[in-house]
Amino acid sequence: MVQEESNVKIDQLIKSLEKGFDQEMIVKSLMDLREDALKDEDPLLAKVLRLASEYITEEGCFDHTVEKEEDEEGEEFLIEPGTDAENLTYFLHLLKKADNKFNREEIKEMRTFLKLKLY
Repeated sequence: MVQEESNVKIDQLIKSLEKGFDQEMIVKSLMDLREDALKDEDPLLAKVLRLASEYITEEGCFDHTVEKEEDEEGEEFLIEPGTDAENLTYFLHLLKKADNKFNREEIKEMRTFLKLKLY
């Protein structure tokens, strides 16, 4: 995210995830970050943050990851999702460095997954 203040919010959210998955607090924090993305005029981040908060509200979890590994032949594959907190932490790390082209691709993949699950 562009604003340093937003990255501080992400760090605080990651730290709170270490203590547990508090659905209500997480949704509120994601919507707060969405407001920052709107100020930054970043529609991808605004959309994926809204979808993530809706998904958590509806499902009560965050049970998907876009984290990948490579095999010996260089083929990428999704790793098995971890805990809700681990999956969301990975997602938040992508958002912190959303200007990285590889992170943006993974953010787009997460957006697509969330849209398919919700709609």
